[in-house]
Amino acid sequence: MSGTLNKVMLIGHTGDDVKMTYFDGGNCIGRFPLATNETYINKSTNEKVTNTEWHNIVVRNKAAEICEKYLKKGDKVYIEGRLKTRKWTDDQGNDRYSTEIQCTDFTFLTSKSESEGQSQRPSPQPETKNEAQQTQHQPETQQEQSDETPEDDLPF
Repeated sequence: MSGTLNKVMLIGHTGDDVKMTYFDGGNCIGRFPLATNETYINKSTNEKVTNTEWHNIVVRNKAAEICEKYLKKGDKVYIEGRLKTRKWTDDQGNDRYSTEIQCTDFTFLTSKSESEGQSQRPSPQPETKNEAQQTQHQPETQQEQSDETPEDDLPF
């Protein structure tokens, strides 16, 4: 195989509302933390252990505006994208690194009733399959687009 692949698929809960940054020319980005959990039984103590991994999600332009409008802290969401590591120098002159998920696709997974229980806001989760395909957002990418939606690929 001569090609390479940089692809990430996550299902988790948002750790905060989407924070937006706007730029000259009308572009914008949205950022939010996403938590994924791993749960297992410790064989020596026989107790349940849960590890949470936090991911920094970055969404651009129209996709960011959609996420800002509908995603709230605690919502469940499917995120697809690629890893991107940024390097910068802090105030003390030390090199610092941050790894982010550059989102290329997402699907809201929080149901309408769960959403309304959290707050009084419009639900991002449609009631029918046809509406689900309209709510799912696929920002433009250079990759080929599949006829299948990520919902169809999920194990549940």
